[in-house]
Amino acid sequence: MKGSEGIPALKLVNLNKLITKFDKAPDLFFSSMFPSNQYDSDTIKWEIEYGSAGITPFVAPGSPAPTVGVDGTGEGSAKAAYFKEKMFLDEEYLNNLRKPGTTATYQTAERHLARGVKKLDYRIQRRREWMFAKMFIDNGFSYHIKGGAKFTINYGVPANHIYTVPYTWGSDSANVNIVGDIFDAKIQLSEDSGAKVDYALCNSSVLRILLTDTNSNGIQSLLKKSAYGNGDLFARPSEVIGALLGIGTLKVYDEWYDLPGFLLADAAAGDTTIYIDDVADYEVGGKLRFHDLTEYNTWEDCVISAVNVTNGTVTLSTGPVSTYKRKTSKVTMRKKFISDNKFHLGSDMFEGQKIAEFLEAPFGLERHWGKYADKKDEWDPDGVWLRFQDKGLPVLYFPETSITLDVVV
Repeated sequence: MKGSEGIPALKLVNLNKLITKFDKAPDLFFSSMFPSNQYDSDTIKWEIEYGSAGITPFVAPGSPAPTVGVDGTGEGSAKAAYFKEKMFLDEEYLNNLRKPGTTATYQTAERHLARGVKKLDYRIQRRREWMFAKMFIDNGFSYHIKGGAKFTINYGVPANHIYTVPYTWGSDSANVNIVGDIFDAKIQLSEDSGAKVDYALCNSSVLRILLTDTNSNGIQSLLKKSAYGNGDLFARPSEVIGALLGIGTLKVYDEWYDLPGFLLADAAAGDTTIYIDDVADYEVGGKLRFHDLTEYNTWEDCVISAVNVTNGTVTLSTGPVSTYKRKTSKVTMRKKFISDNKFHLGSDMFEGQKIAEFLEAPFGLERHWGKYADKKDEWDPDGVWLRFQDKGLPVLYFPETSITLDVVV
């Protein structure tokens, strides 16, 4: 057999079977809640429905049945997002995969290959989760389409379903009313959509504020009058607060992702303007982590205060303590799927159907749907490129079933 075809573990049929055996990346909330389905083209269209739950009218016997429509129906349409990346397996690595002799070396190499493939698979899963999170929390996101243009999708979440609370939740001001804010959001979601709140999301930074809410009408005060008490609050905070506020499951969601980048210019100590090769997905509030590749486990974090895609720069609230050289350093932006200032409420189902799903679009000459692995042999240096691809888009059928509070903590 020629090239990588002589290595059973690298046959495409085996690689793509391997993908199906992996578990979902741990704790990806939205991807676990909402299904994936195939769509017949890469221009994805979906119905958007506004309005509350209806009821069948009375009519006189013998008269025709009234025609029912869907309240406030609209249509969303967008090109599917395409995302992919690859890794290079060099000659030495590939030879170890098929090294003659004992099976131990072969099995160890295959396990190493499985870890590499799993890494690519998890990264694709996180991209899907990122798209879901941006859809629900920010009402949309931007991505590249054919020709290199950047397209921004808007999911139609009403403006009053994404709003900023006008005071600091963690302060001791008499104006602070966290319980009232959450109940107001819960009531607004129910009255606007006819759905009930099935879950709420926040990360540990917001949970800490909820746990220590000692205002006169706050969570601590309510618990003194309940059967839970403070002991259960700190032992089972998600369960206790979720039940107390009637918001279904309260999920403390601290999962995060990394976006790699390379310095285009040296970053001196104290510099707040950093030049990076690709800042398209970098976000305000994310942490820019500087890595010194000449030293083991040497890094530091700085908070991003602005992003300029045109200039390829990020602005930091405070510059790094050390100097990081362009050729011996790299950066990553670390960010949580749910930011430190968000409290989100949503519905899982409405009118007997999921309120959202991920629609997989076909790609490639053989029309693949969902995650797909392929490879290409390289002559000099000898090796194989292993590529993972995916294409699709999350869609939101009932935009009024989502509400997000932007809080100061």
